[in-house]
Order: sequence, then structure tokens, then C-alpha cells
Amino acid sequence: MMTLRVPPHLLAPLFATFLCGCMVGPDFERPDAPQLDSWSKGANLQIDSRTGFTTRTAETAAWWRVFKDPALNALVADAYSQNVELQAAGVRVYQARAQLGLARGELFPQDQQVKGGVRSIRWSTEDPFIRDLERVGLIDNHMTRVSAGFDAGWEIDIWGKIRRDVQSAKANYEANLASYDDALVTLTGDIAATYVTIRELQQLVAIAKRNAALQRKSANLTKLRLENGAASRLDVNEATVLLNNTLALIPSYQAELAQAYNAMSVLLSEPPGAIEKRLGPSAKLPRVPAAVAIGVPAGLLRRRPDIRYAEYLAAAQSAQIGVAKADLFPAFTITGAIGVRAADFSDLFTNNATTGFINPGFSWNFLNYGRIQNNVRIQDAKFQEALLNYENVVLTAYSEVETAIAAFLRSKQEAVYLRRSVTAARSAVTEVQAQYQDGTAAYNRVVDAQRSLLTSEERYLAAHANVLTNLVAIYKGLGGGWLPENVDGLISEKTRQQMAERTNWGNLLDPV
Repeated sequence: MMTLRVPPHLLAPLFATFLCGCMVGPDFERPDAPQLDSWSKGANLQIDSRTGFTTRTAETAAWWRVFKDPALNALVADAYSQNVELQAAGVRVYQARAQLGLARGELFPQDQQVKGGVRSIRWSTEDPFIRDLERVGLIDNHMTRVSAGFDAGWEIDIWGKIRRDVQSAKANYEANLASYDDALVTLTGDIAATYVTIRELQQLVAIAKRNAALQRKSANLTKLRLENGAASRLDVNEATVLLNNTLALIPSYQAELAQAYNAMSVLLSEPPGAIEKRLGPSAKLPRVPAAVAIGVPAGLLRRRPDIRYAEYLAAAQSAQIGVAKADLFPAFTITGAIGVRAADFSDLFTNNATTGFINPGFSWNFLNYGRIQNNVRIQDAKFQEALLNYENVVLTAYSEVETAIAAFLRSKQEAVYLRRSVTAARSAVTEVQAQYQDGTAAYNRVVDAQRSLLTSEERYLAAHANVLTNLVAIYKGLGGGWLPENVDGLISEKTRQQMAERTNWGNLLDPV
């Protein structure tokens, strides 16, 4: 191998010259995605003029606040700062951030070894030849050599292999950031949906207790009438069956409610037991807003994080094609050393003490051309798979939003009809009870009316809850929901401190 001695002051211009090489492989462009001009033509949904938020740095889209429920707002804020899965997603972002720095570092010369020392040589005076050389002054009996320096190596990125790898790492970092946003969207939707379920079950328990009280009153009345000879044993039995069937609903609903409480505890990453006290025994369902801001379909491609995640994965894989193609060409490297050497430590940093060398070289795996070419094909096929996956994610996103919109509209219509049904059922119960007391109606009419009232109230409550959960699904499908104002960064301060105590992260743990 040829050895060239290059002065240190020429290394910087040489570095800049070689860095201007070309890059093999395709340059990534945003994939074409299916276009949807508008949402369902038959969706008679009131849409305001806002087009939504396009980036995660935009104004906070706190869609859950449209319900005007302080308890829900507090749950979302606590989940953002406590949920361990969200914390893990945030840590993955910082991991990708460090990997990006690692890839960028490959663009520069890499230190291989730092050397230094003192070398002492003492000649044997018993040798006559050595004594003669010492006598005429050609050698000293004792010599010392002091040296310090380092070796370095640098792969010249002529074909853009390292730069493509940096592009891939940067896209992977952006993908992890989009994955964190996707975790935010999912967490927000799960919190809101679970909260609606809790309030629905609380109301179901309240409805069952209220109807049981009404039915107990009727059952007591039939027993009294039986004693007075104005009712039959059949009336008492029918009243008892209806009352106990209603009472049996209460423990069933309470068991489901306990499960919902525990599910909320998991979302908040808290031990079970505190949610019931925090939310209280019962409360009405959140209000449904009169207008819903859903924007235009084109905004979905910019707002929904799983779409951005799929796009960045494709970008990362596109760069890997260039990394693989670069192996088809020779790789050029430069190794060398820079240091100082002197006979005395005081002379170590003088101009005459400087020494160094550079060894250029190259390697070319041309005998492995077939294997390298097949690796290029593998990376290209993975890239094509990523493009197809991106298209599928876009289509799925459109479908989810359309489905949620349709379900929201239909559940609103259903709720209107069931609210009328509840009003009529309550009137029917009042009328038939008065007729039964007057002796103009049989007790089976009372049983039917009370059973119908319970069913109508339960169905109306379920429809109201469906309106809310379908609206949550709309916002979730649109990719709405970012960090609220009281949350700083992707991880909690506790997590940041734990990582900083173990490892020197520099400024990499600063909020993204």
C-alpha cells in the first residue's frame, strides 16, 4: 500500500473535496395517495369552516373539550403525563434521535486509537563496540523518546452510502415522532370512550334503581289489593317477577362498571381503586356539540399520524436502496496518524516535533456482485411494499372516518326517536297505573308499561352513548388531539431525570 505524507493543514480542504461526491439510489418523493374530494354526499353533518391542523407544531387541537366536561379534561391531561405506553413511545423518539446522531457521525473521520508514552533505552557498556561508539560521541549511554498522537480512519462517501444512511436514520426519527403522535391519538380516544362507558353504566345503574323503586311501589300496591280482595295472586307474582328481573340488572351493570373503572386506571397508569371516588357515584353523559369540525379529506393526509408514519417508513426504506447500491462500487478510505515526538518533554510541542502520515486505500467486493445486486433487489422490494402499505393506510383512514361519520349521524337519528319513545313510555306508565287503581285496567297492562319504560330508557341511553363514542371515533379517525398546554416534551420529568442520571445525554433529552 502506498504511503503519502500530507501536512495536517491540508486535511480540511481534502475532506471537503471528497465530501462532494454523488449519491446512488433513488431520491424519495411523497407517494401518490388516493384522493377523496369530500366526505359522504349524504352526510347531513354541519361542518364549520376550519380545515384543521396540519402539523404537530400547530395550535393544540383539544377536541375533547367540545364536550365541556371538566372531569374528562382532567383525565386526558393526567393520562398524557402518566401513561407508561406513551412514555415508552416518547423514549423511542429519543432513541431514534441518538441513532440519527450516530449515523451523522460516520460522515467524519473516526478516531481509532490515541497513543502516548515515554520510551527509555540504555546501552550495555560491557560491549566493546558500544563503548567505542559512546567514546566518539555517536551514541549516548541512555536515550529517552517522548511521543503523543492518535490514529484515525475515514471512509470517503463518494457514492453517498453514509449520506443515504443518514437520510434513512432521519426518516426513522420522523417515523418515531409520528408513532408517538399516533399513540397520543389512540390514548385520547380510549380515555374519552372509556369515560363515556363509565358514565353510561352509572346511568344504567341509576335507571335500574329508579325503575325498581317504581316497580316495588306497584308490587306493594298489588299485595295490599290482594289482602283486600281486589287483586289476584297472579298480579302479585307478575309484579314480583318484574321487580326481581330489574334488581338483577344492577349487580350486572355494577360489575361492568368496575371493569370500566379498572380500564381507566390502566390508561392513567394508576393502581385500581381511585377512579370511582374521583369520578363520583353518577353523572350525566357529556353533551353533544351542535357543530363538528372535521375539515376536508385532503387534510387527513397531513393530520393523521399513522399516515405520516407510513410515509416516513417508506422514506427510510428508499434510502436503504442507495446504501445497498453503494456496495456495487469501490469504497475509498483514508487512514493516518498525527502526533508529536521528541527526545525531551520540553521539546514535545515545538514545530519540529510534529509528525504524521496518511494512507489512502480502497476495497471493492466485485466478486460478490451477484449477492450485492440481490441485496439491492431486496431493498427495492421492501420499498415497494412500504409504498403499497402507505396506500392501504390512506384508504383505511378514509374508510374509518366515513364509517364513523355515518354511525354518528344514524345514532343521532336513533336517539331522537328513542327520546320520544321514553316520553311516551313515561306517560303510559302514569296512565295505566291510574287505570289499574280505578279497576279499569288489568295488572298485566301495568307490567307491560313498566317493562317498556325500562327498555326505552336503556335504549335511549345506549343511543346517546353511541352518539358520543361515534363522535370520538370521528376525531380519532381524523387524527385529532395533540399535547395539551400543561404537558412539556415527550416524556415526564421523572423519566427524563432517570435517563439523565444513568447516561450523559447532552442536549438530546431537550423537548422535541
